[in-house]
Amino acid sequence: MSKKEIPEVSFFRFLKHATNILKNPLPFHHNNFEEHGDTFRLKIGLGKSVIFSRNAYLAEYVLQKNQKNYSKSSIQTKDLAKYVGHGLLTAEGDHWKKQRKLIQPAFHKKQLTLLLDSIHNAILTELNKIETDTEIDVFPIFNDLAFQTVVKSLFSSAVGEKDIARLQYITEAAQKMLVRELRQPFLSLWFKYGGEIKKHTDLTDEARVILKKLVKARKESGERENDLLDMLLDARYEDGNEMDDEQLIDEILILFTAGHETTSNALTFAAELLARNPESQQKIFEEVTKAKQETDSLMGFIQSCSYTKKVIEETMRLYPPAYFIDRVNLEADSFEGMEIPKGSNLLFSFYEIHKHKSHWVDPEKFDPERFSDSDPYLHTPFYAPFGAGPRKCIGNNFAMFEMILAVAEMVVNYKIAPKSDPIEILPLITLKPKNAILRFQKR
Repeated sequence: MSKKEIPEVSFFRFLKHATNILKNPLPFHHNNFEEHGDTFRLKIGLGKSVIFSRNAYLAEYVLQKNQKNYSKSSIQTKDLAKYVGHGLLTAEGDHWKKQRKLIQPAFHKKQLTLLLDSIHNAILTELNKIETDTEIDVFPIFNDLAFQTVVKSLFSSAVGEKDIARLQYITEAAQKMLVRELRQPFLSLWFKYGGEIKKHTDLTDEARVILKKLVKARKESGERENDLLDMLLDARYEDGNEMDDEQLIDEILILFTAGHETTSNALTFAAELLARNPESQQKIFEEVTKAKQETDSLMGFIQSCSYTKKVIEETMRLYPPAYFIDRVNLEADSFEGMEIPKGSNLLFSFYEIHKHKSHWVDPEKFDPERFSDSDPYLHTPFYAPFGAGPRKCIGNNFAMFEMILAVAEMVVNYKIAPKSDPIEILPLITLKPKNAILRFQKR
């Protein structure tokens, strides 16, 4: 196969657009994709570059078919890890394999069934706080809902509101600091020696103290809550040993970071899309009303809400919470004539893959029916809202159950209307909504 050169975007162009990239890098990347094709190399400094790609087949090759030659980049294994520790999201190699095998059973559908009452109650409590007949920013509501759901699933009712608020603040502050580090690499010395990084790692230490207190209280109580904390405390490695407290706290911090952020984003975007598509609201209302009449089981209810699930899937296609996935190759590689030197940084834009005109009909249109019940993998590898391959998000079932319950309860209790201006996006570590102003009317 003939050799293909990867088109290059200069450091000068990167620097020229630095201010706009800090606010929202997606238009910059989109323009480069349109000009240079589905894969290009961006120079970001002296001898430093990143390969950006929206080639779904290259993503599939890296994340699945040849995944053993690719590891996560230092963005997660070092930069993020200094704030959340070395849990599943940031771990690599044998340590990751060991943790994944240990924790996987806690997220099995049978185990998650035990958490549905807690999840449902947390959702109802937060949705009851929605103000009606006035324009409100819905993101804080869904942000609190998603964080409360993770907290209640982990700790049942053992954590106070003051601690919850503090943990939420610390989780979000760390993410904002990491975004500044990644988008302003030329200020790295200032961040390090000016005390900004230390200020945020000190906050993380504070969060660890709160969590250790909660874990200690559970162990000393001798009581079982059948929540995620119990499942993690019960987990045993192959040698029969349990997780030590430091590793347990790392995993809990990862659950806070990954478990609430992506869900609150997706729910906010879903509410916006439903506000602009009242016929979809009506379909969900009819589906949910019927399901509530036919079953008392929460799992049965979730399984009955097939159209609601399609709405969530289509929301995550248009607004994938994990909009970029990064990898570094351990050895030199090639794909369809494209040489990938050892140690290359690759960033896959699932925001672009999910809207690629070659793979999707009318990609900008909100169309839940494009997702078929009979073939949920129809669009693979063009659809990966939870990642792909062995590193696919371990909490994908948890997140889907939570989002189906949240959207179902929201629509059966409220009619949603949009404001005149559409929602904006704020790409941080995840794809966040901005100015999500909607109006709710009690049904």
